[in-house]
Amino acid sequence: MKVGVLTAGGDCPGLNAAIRGVVARIVGGGGECVGILKGWRGLMEGLVRPLTRNDVRGILYQGGTILGTSRMDPFVHGEGYESVRATIESSGIETVVVIGGDGSLRTAARLEAEGLPVVGVPKTIDNDIPGTDVTFGFHTAVQIVTDAIDRLTTTAESHNRVMVVEVMGRTAGWIAAYAGLAGGAEAILVPEVEYDLEELAERLRRRHKSGHDYSIVVVAEGTPVPEGGQATRGVDAYGFARLGGVGNVIAAELEQLTGYECRVMTLGYLQRGGTPTAYDRILATRLGLAAGELALKGETGVMVAVRGESIVPVSLSEVSQPPRQLDPDRLRDASWFFP
Repeated sequence: MKVGVLTAGGDCPGLNAAIRGVVARIVGGGGECVGILKGWRGLMEGLVRPLTRNDVRGILYQGGTILGTSRMDPFVHGEGYESVRATIESSGIETVVVIGGDGSLRTAARLEAEGLPVVGVPKTIDNDIPGTDVTFGFHTAVQIVTDAIDRLTTTAESHNRVMVVEVMGRTAGWIAAYAGLAGGAEAILVPEVEYDLEELAERLRRRHKSGHDYSIVVVAEGTPVPEGGQATRGVDAYGFARLGGVGNVIAAELEQLTGYECRVMTLGYLQRGGTPTAYDRILATRLGLAAGELALKGETGVMVAVRGESIVPVSLSEVSQPPRQLDPDRLRDASWFFP
């Protein structure tokens, strides 16, 4: 059995741990593993190399991905399965383990339908993939944002400012809600819940008049601007929208409404980089091992998912559902601490 493995879409902490898990299980089970470089681009352009146990030693704690990644997609930038057929046949790959987010896994499901055996592994800092309770990368991103909020709180307090922290998450507010709760933010704005800037400004004024003359406001990048729609920064090289800028809009509005100095911190790609937490290392390893085992058994068209404490296979078709939205209870938990 020869199994290919690739990482597609945006990078996130834990990818190398997942690759390591896949290779260990495949090789340990008597199979061969092939690394596909630069995501779907590698499968389209024949960028492959063998992966052995030695190749994945010492990568558990490393951020990024040793295989590289890209935003290229066989259906957007090619002809679907026909775009990757030559690489599959020339390399002798029998199954491909795809470690990716919702977009990459939807592509994997379409390729499976056209004849490519696929096992999916869910990864994203956004935590928005349907069918699984959690994705690796999320907890590391939350920790990074929480650390940033802790640091921003001290400077906000020193200068009597409102600090608006814009975080990733696309159309889901998981990072904003969890990091805002962990960091003690005075307000959290997410795409799933409507907000009233006038009401928020009044709450901040009450807080500042009570003697706490600084505030932290966490805003998810996909939160609609007051006029409606999402703030974007054009498109990337592959034609995908780049969200961002809502923090600047919210800060300008709040400064006008409250009269308080508002500063913006957009954490951006810092949330994706660096060493994964112990939780994400373990989760990514378990998911990689489970994906390798399914590939060896010939079970394809599935994604390994977290259900409670267990790792179980679910149909890749579940990924075609809308992104998994933030549980409103998490925001209600945080709201008890809002001014």
